[in-house]
Amino acid sequence: MKSITKNDNAFTGLEAAIVLIAFVVVAAVFSYVVLGAGFFTTQKAQETVYTGVGQATSNIQMIGQVYGLASGGTAGSQIGEIRFSIGLAPGSPTLDISKMRIVFSTPTTNPVIYTAAATGTATTPDASSLTFIAQENGVGGSIPSLTTQNQTQIAFKVTPSVRKNVVMNMEIRPSVGASLPFSKSTPPAITSMNVLF
Repeated sequence: MKSITKNDNAFTGLEAAIVLIAFVVVAAVFSYVVLGAGFFTTQKAQETVYTGVGQATSNIQMIGQVYGLASGGTAGSQIGEIRFSIGLAPGSPTLDISKMRIVFSTPTTNPVIYTAAATGTATTPDASSLTFIAQENGVGGSIPSLTTQNQTQIAFKVTPSVRKNVVMNMEIRPSVGASLPFSKSTPPAITSMNVLF
């Protein structure tokens, strides 16, 4: 009789192939997870940088002079209304004027915060409600937003009125981006329309 011997060489090769395939599959899944996490982290870092740059830079630009109108519209001793024009730097995103705030103060008064008037209705600023109006190129009712293609005239009543030779501190605070602070002084003689310097 012939003796039957067991030969496991082929079976061992098959086991090795299965283990190798399993390692390759696990490595592929692991590398996919690692790459996905890396891409996600890179995207979040990029968003953070863009947000930081957007909030650190001021997109608002002052255009022209800042004007002070005498109380009652006639020459006198006090400024009762401030007017100036603003625009956006090229490439800036649209500015939501309805969320913008203007802070006004003098050395002897506390800061007053003005909010935007209702869109489309107001044509003159209202001192009692502490609102400002934003009119495209100074005509029409108050507009809701500012784009790079247009200029907006801002007007607000000063409460209380400001006498001659007084420094006024103003700050435009948009909802996104850095604020634009500036200071102007009233002239020694107040006429109906004054250029503040």
